Amino acid sequence: MQTVRPSPQQQLFPETGACTVYEQPLNERIRCFLRLEYLFHAVAISMRGETQWDARNAVAGLIDITDQLSRADIKGELIKEIERHIAILNALRNNPGVNPVMLDSTLARLEPLLSILRSSACQPGARMRQLELITQVRQRLAIPGGLCSFDLPAFHFWLSCAHEHRLGQLNEWMEDLRVIEDGVALSLRLIRESAVPQKAAAFGGFYQQTLEPTSSCQLVRVVLNPDEPVFAEISGGKHRFTVRFMRPAEPGARPQQTAETVHFELQCCGL
Repeated sequence: MQTVRPSPQQQLFPETGACTVYEQPLNERIRCFLRLEYLFHAVAISMRGETQWDARNAVAGLIDITDQLSRADIKGELIKEIERHIAILNALRNNPGVNPVMLDSTLARLEPLLSILRSSACQPGARMRQLELITQVRQRLAIPGGLCSFDLPAFHFWLSCAHEHRLGQLNEWMEDLRVIEDGVALSLRLIRESAVPQKAAAFGGFYQQTLEPTSSCQLVRVVLNPDEPVFAEISGGKHRFTVRFMRPAEPGARPQQTAETVHFELQCCGL
């Protein structure tokens, strides 16, 4: 879930402040990208803080990122996605409706990323995996409260160092992850911006849409007016997707699908 302020071109609701966006990936590649985007954002927020707790959260986030990279061939999937974007953008070069300056600017960002990713020297997360301290922290993270000072005094010592020292090392550990961060961010931005927003209505809190076999939709986004007292549950695959609008319940009770008609903005994103 994200909170965004729509641009004038995308604004379909009255000017009432930030809208709430619910996203649902329609394939495993985009699912992995969204998880990485979330983790990189969490690490960035933690690295802006100066307390030991911020540093601890940043390290935990970096470990989550490297673990995610080890579970799937993220580098290979990112190469495929960037190659696809470059091919599509190059095919648009002679389209009179395309801004050539923006097209060249985007390609100038994608092509160097692709070159780095293709290099055999590009091993995202290798730096973190070689650090004994990080290995110890990773092992203890699985234990509730496992990072107490008496459990891992070496990490306690590192956390007690000056903020500048911790930040410098965190940036070093992030260095070989930057290409993944940049590639994921740019790919998701292009996918999100590919959508043509449309108005939609969910009668009785339910909406379903069938996707054409040739559809390139990779990501469904539901944009809700913040005044709507509901949240969106989205599910789907390559053939269709559904959206159910649920009313929050008291703790201990299950949310119920609203019986009201919900008006929202729908974005089917995919290059």
